[in-house]
Amino acid sequence: MADRVYFFDTTLRDGEQAPGYSMNLEEKIKIAKQLEALGVDIIEAGFAISSPGDKESVTAIAGAIKNCTVASLARALKKDIDAAYDAVKHAVSPRIHLFLATSDLHLQYKLKMSREEALERIKENVRYASSLCSNVEFSLEDATRTDLDYMCRVVELAIKEGATTVNLPDTVGYSTPDEIAHMVSYVRNHVPNVDKAILSMHCHNDLGLAVSNSMAGVVAGARQIECTLCGIGERAGNAAMEELAMLMHTRPDLYPYQNNIVTTEITRSARLLSSTTGVKINPSKAIVGQNAFAHESGIHQHGVMANSKTYEIMTPESVGLTQTNLVLGKHSGQHAFTKKLVELGYDLPKEDVDRLFSEFKKLTDRKKTISDRDIIALVESTEDVKSQLWTLDNFVVNSGNHMTATACITLKKGEKLYQEVAAGTGPVYAALRTVEKIIRHPFSLEDYQLQAVTEHRDALGEVLVKISDNNGVFRGRGVSTDVIEASILACLNAVNKMLDENSSGMRTGESAMKMSFENDMLMGHTDKTEEK
Repeated sequence: MADRVYFFDTTLRDGEQAPGYSMNLEEKIKIAKQLEALGVDIIEAGFAISSPGDKESVTAIAGAIKNCTVASLARALKKDIDAAYDAVKHAVSPRIHLFLATSDLHLQYKLKMSREEALERIKENVRYASSLCSNVEFSLEDATRTDLDYMCRVVELAIKEGATTVNLPDTVGYSTPDEIAHMVSYVRNHVPNVDKAILSMHCHNDLGLAVSNSMAGVVAGARQIECTLCGIGERAGNAAMEELAMLMHTRPDLYPYQNNIVTTEITRSARLLSSTTGVKINPSKAIVGQNAFAHESGIHQHGVMANSKTYEIMTPESVGLTQTNLVLGKHSGQHAFTKKLVELGYDLPKEDVDRLFSEFKKLTDRKKTISDRDIIALVESTEDVKSQLWTLDNFVVNSGNHMTATACITLKKGEKLYQEVAAGTGPVYAALRTVEKIIRHPFSLEDYQLQAVTEHRDALGEVLVKISDNNGVFRGRGVSTDVIEASILACLNAVNKMLDENSSGMRTGESAMKMSFENDMLMGHTDKTEEK
């Protein structure tokens, strides 16, 4: 198995730390199950000690996943290790992933400890973690700025104390492929027990080299890659899982490594991430961007029509992007609609298909021809409908350049109708103020995005909103041929999540607690009493 490369996905931990990508428990489980279908080997489910919510999500994912290893991150502290193990211990294959910075820069200014003190901390805590769990990963934070001889001492010690995987991360995205290759080769040639553990790469993308650096590490002998869907993560993000997988798939002559990734699940995984977080994929994003297989240049189009290999180095089908000729319209039946959903990669229960078909029929009254992108937008905007408390019954908005915009909206809750009127500086603001009056729960609009799903005058308008209250930030999505209606639907989608979160008893201080913890972690603050 020397040529086997393991994919360690940290979308739900490092990826979720990126602004705009936070997810609730249900969303994390959905992403985790898709990662399992994608074939990743290890899912890093979160940082159990950071908040009660994080520990709950790690525990839930550990119970839901059957075919992957589930890991929780921990600092090199016994209380962190205990929390991590408690969260993953019931997983089919649990892993504790602990870390400590090893560069002189971090040791001096962040941790305020000597090299020898760091070695003692590593020895004690890796040994403790391995006494709880047979699968332990140790990461040398800021490895690429760590003295190589000291690095070898750390790696040898971690393996001796029970680490089965040792990660050499480029934490700040500073290194180049040549430097990464030299570092990995140096460790392999100077650590006597290196054959007893797997070396791993975790590269950030600050200089745009995360994928190149990861593959340089693999060529030099690393056999685990830590990555995220679409490369999401702190600052400029991480190595993109789909790029790494398709690089090996497309260039086996240079990278003849086996892996477990099901490439036909890549597009579905990226779409799920985008629909879950409300963050759009860059159209020019490699592999999964909207333009990845689009050809506008006449020369390119002529070449592709003659032979697709002239300008396509991989097929759309290889990443799960299906090309169909099935056109849906007003007279299409549910059988054709269901077939289209399957072709687009959606495997939905019958009740969801029935609900979506009803929404599809309403859309055909407004739009003559329905495109694949319309169907995708419809699925993504209504997937939370079962949990919605408030639904839209009707609305009337008046607006003009010499008048104050007003909105009269009727919402339905159960069998009762509630109506209010409000004014605002524009039709969308007036509509959202009206919703706020009806639900009697104040919220702030943090972000609003409007874009056309398709072309032409009857295009669907897709609205993405972020609202907040004292308990956190909530995303909503709505689509309609009427952009005001799409705005109201997006607001209601977010409002229902907000009210559901409040009714579930989420502690108001949890988000603040997690933020405080993360600040302490970055500054190197620890519980000195427990350490002693």
